[in-house]
Amino acid sequence: MFARHDLVWLTSRGWQRVRDGAPQAALSALDRWRDGGWPAVVRRTEAGMLPGEVAIGFPLPPRPEDGGKLKFGCAVEMSDIGRRTRALPLVGALDAVPAQWREGLEALERQAADAGVSLSVYGSVALAALTGQYYLTPLSDIDVLLQPQTRRQLMIGLDLLSWHAGILPLDGEVVFPDGRAVAWKELRAAFAGAPGTRVLTKGLDRIALVLPEALMATLEEEHG
Repeated sequence: MFARHDLVWLTSRGWQRVRDGAPQAALSALDRWRDGGWPAVVRRTEAGMLPGEVAIGFPLPPRPEDGGKLKFGCAVEMSDIGRRTRALPLVGALDAVPAQWREGLEALERQAADAGVSLSVYGSVALAALTGQYYLTPLSDIDVLLQPQTRRQLMIGLDLLSWHAGILPLDGEVVFPDGRAVAWKELRAAFAGAPGTRVLTKGLDRIALVLPEALMATLEEEHG
């Protein structure tokens, strides 16, 4: 099953389909992407897509002349995908981040690993690490994915992200085992807020407001 932020590498046929549907202004950048061997990113399914299709996007780097970003998205068939991985693990992005972030991110990654908590990255940090292109600026966020399997991992992960957000520009989501994701800052605020507070969840197929308890029910309890 595919999930938002998955990374996919296309076959030759897949690239041809992408080029056939792309605007002329994007072709040069897309060809460079293809020739670099870089992945596309799985995004939320759109209305009108056929069974067996996967929505993907190419978040192209900012244009040097004006800083504008050209984002191109399309749908491909599953047979157009040659390889897929989940989002890039945080440890795989450490060498790509600015020096002023590295020590803090290394500490976050180490503490999370020691606690058995899985952290990945997406957005500008992941794209910089995957492509070597210019994505990061002093105003960039660090988009982190916390992917807990247990309630303990969730609470430890939220505490770690909250503490390190005091020294790093951390943002991102918690992704629950059923694929639904919620901004980790929103979830943490809901836990501290009034009973009945709902949070906005994003899945591959839909967006919905839900109670945090419904998300917590997808996590395993740890005993002993």
